[in-house]
Amino acid sequence: MKGAFQKEKFGKNLTTVLFVLLSIFYIFPVAMVVVNSFKKNTFVKTETFKFPTAESFAEFDNFITGMTFGGYPFSKSVLYSVVITLLGTALILLFTSMAAWYISRVDSLVCRIVYYGCVFSMVVPFQMVMFTLSKTADTLKLNTPWTIPVIYLGFGAGLAVFMFVGFVKGIPLDIEEAAAIDGCNPFRTYFSVVLPMMKPTIVSVAILEIMWIWNDYLLPYLVLDRTQYMTIPIHIQYLKGSYGTVDLGATMALILLSIIPVIIFYLTCQKHIIKGVAAGAVKG
Repeated sequence: MKGAFQKEKFGKNLTTVLFVLLSIFYIFPVAMVVVNSFKKNTFVKTETFKFPTAESFAEFDNFITGMTFGGYPFSKSVLYSVVITLLGTALILLFTSMAAWYISRVDSLVCRIVYYGCVFSMVVPFQMVMFTLSKTADTLKLNTPWTIPVIYLGFGAGLAVFMFVGFVKGIPLDIEEAAAIDGCNPFRTYFSVVLPMMKPTIVSVAILEIMWIWNDYLLPYLVLDRTQYMTIPIHIQYLKGSYGTVDLGATMALILLSIIPVIIFYLTCQKHIIKGVAAGAVKG
């Protein structure tokens, strides 16, 4: 009995140590970004893993350089990133939650095809369609911050529909039938009854989509007219100078600025992630 208890205790301690090491492994790159964002560019290359000294400390010069580099206002990049992220997430949440509700309640061949098509889309690499997508976006005028969210709706629908369908299957059909008896049409039933019950999964999907769209570089780079519109990741990429030179200090500073909103948002909403994923697990 005592030996079994000691083995269990040893196993728990070993698991704790492994997770601590794994956490350090993941946190270390972020910590290096923070440290190097306050170093002069030369010392970022030569003293990457050292804390800033009186000689290497750059104060806030890297942040100023990054935000004023190339004559393109960093504030505009932030604005376009916010617009694209909010519009893209809103479209994904609205249309995929409605589609998932319909798919879950209507047992037809078309609904099954649409559902499995959404599931299949999650495993299709973006690189397979990126060149044709760029041409199509230009043709359909989807190359602005106000229209590119439509493209994000297409790429983000798969995961969102999958999670929403799993949750809706757990909602008793009796609730919707009672709403219909009380005179609710399908739209009112959805917005007044179903949508409020989907809050845990909505928050969970919103977190995942916001983190994806906010950090995305490739899709805006391929689609947007970069002479007029830049998102934060594109702006950071443009810190590269002639002959491949890069101001690493300014790059680190802007990376730090870009991840702060995501970290704050994630820490604020992290309690909803597990709840939403568990609620969205496929049932029966």
